[in-house]
Amino acid sequence: MNRSSKQSVIQNETKWSEESKQFGIDFSFRRNDIGKLLAVFILLSLTSCGVRKSIKHVPEVKQYSLEIPKVNKINDSTFSFNQNYLTKNKQRLWELYIKGNPLQLGYNNGALTQDLMQKQEDIFFSKVEGFVPSKFKQNLLRGFLKWYNRKMYLNVREDYQAELYGLSQYSSDKYNFIAPKYLRSLYLHGAHDIGHAMQDLAMVGCTSLAVWNENTEDGDLLIGRNFDFYVGDEFAKNKLVEFVEPEQGIPYMSVSWPGMIGVVSGMNKEGITVTINAGKSKIPLTAKTPISLVTREILQYARTIDEAIAIAKKRKVFVSESILVGSGNDKNAVIIEVSPDNFGVYRVQNSSRVFCTNHFQSDAYKDDKRNQKHIIESHSEYRYEKLQELLHENKKLTPEKIASILRDKSGLKDEKIGYGNEKAINQLLAHHAVIFSPQKKLVWVSSNPYQLGEFVCYDLSEIFSGKRLKSGKFATSELNISKDTFIDSQDFKNYEEYKKLSSQIENAIDDKEKTLSDEFIVHYQSLNPDFWLVYYQAGKYYFNKKNYSKAKTEFEKALTKEITTVPDKENVEKYVKKTNKKLKN
Repeated sequence: MNRSSKQSVIQNETKWSEESKQFGIDFSFRRNDIGKLLAVFILLSLTSCGVRKSIKHVPEVKQYSLEIPKVNKINDSTFSFNQNYLTKNKQRLWELYIKGNPLQLGYNNGALTQDLMQKQEDIFFSKVEGFVPSKFKQNLLRGFLKWYNRKMYLNVREDYQAELYGLSQYSSDKYNFIAPKYLRSLYLHGAHDIGHAMQDLAMVGCTSLAVWNENTEDGDLLIGRNFDFYVGDEFAKNKLVEFVEPEQGIPYMSVSWPGMIGVVSGMNKEGITVTINAGKSKIPLTAKTPISLVTREILQYARTIDEAIAIAKKRKVFVSESILVGSGNDKNAVIIEVSPDNFGVYRVQNSSRVFCTNHFQSDAYKDDKRNQKHIIESHSEYRYEKLQELLHENKKLTPEKIASILRDKSGLKDEKIGYGNEKAINQLLAHHAVIFSPQKKLVWVSSNPYQLGEFVCYDLSEIFSGKRLKSGKFATSELNISKDTFIDSQDFKNYEEYKKLSSQIENAIDDKEKTLSDEFIVHYQSLNPDFWLVYYQAGKYYFNKKNYSKAKTEFEKALTKEITTVPDKENVEKYVKKTNKKLKN
């Protein structure tokens, strides 16, 4: 999923389309997409029965006992209900502990996190409204989502639907015009997948690795991952570390955000871990099972890798995804590769390490043309090679060394490629990073900003026992990993300023009346001088202002830098040609 601060180049010429693609949850439409959407509305009229049925669907919940939570507010950052808790730690991570049957889990979650969940909704939907300001297009979008999601509920477990129903009772009323609360909650769990399906471009530049035996200090399995999902700094402020004790299945922990019952990064009490990485996807005609609910099911019911594979294999997904699964019981890790019409498992041979970026590696996808093209054109293979380089330099890994790898901002051979470059392991936009020690049942979760803050350690063996109830604490703080010293550097301050100025130059590119001084451009570029995008943006600004001589200079500077993808480089080259034609006229 690409986001605005990620600053990737999109060939779309309109600003709102450009920015929304960068979020990866792409709710924008190109000019030639309007006709397609109108065609969709014709299709809607032909399938209105199916759409109406899905819109009116409410899960059956009468079989579950329910006690409506009465939340006890202990202070501004600590709340409780029976043995369910929500608190904020000193690293500003929210920690949630909930237990019960599916419906009760949803109610407990919603009651404790209501303010946080509604704040996330506000942030998310305000982004959508900003990217699709036209009421006409918003109506098209709502109609499309209702049609596209019409079969999603048929592919989601009934117990998860009951949990979502309970959670949704605490959603805001202000967005009921988009969809009823329950359906809206269901749709949001497929936002990651829908972003893929709508454009077949929406890549999360996530990086993950698993190492064991000779590759770790004590021989135990260690897993690390960056989750590069970004919907703005505000969305990432309220990270939620959830500890869930379901009535059926295995207790587990998950790292995400308020309002989420699916799993993007997590580990269960048996030492099974899951992390997801986006892949190149064939566009399906309808939504099915959101990938985060597939991984949730793995955590809740799998004790071994084979059990995880069996669960993933029986679910129908609607995007391509790599699921890195680690197992303390197996002391091993594999990558389950799923897509709408294919399934593969990548197991390393004669090796004790496995890397996962954003391309498939199993035999099932060796002839997949989309995957082959993605390897050639994207930044996935580059990051894979960077992982190999870092593992060659770092022997006998520890959690601290894995944190250092996840925080690495350089290119191959330590080349400076600019802060925020998607080719880096650390793209300075991660929602979170996580490190797992499945055999010891330990997990470390990063704190803001990005994955640079202190990694907080949690011991699942203690948390899912009476010890936590007695101590009242979640974290095993003595095992925390220190913050990255980069936070205190001038380079980091410059990067944060660069992000703020980026919106100004983007506005000036699209607004013919808005002008920027040459001094502003020079200062903007000085904040992130190794990043190709600062020169490309300056080139576009000058090009749109018809100052073609300066535009050419900037585009040519961009070509001297490490450009993120092949399409991005080709786009810069096209601008050089267009500029040369303008200069000749």
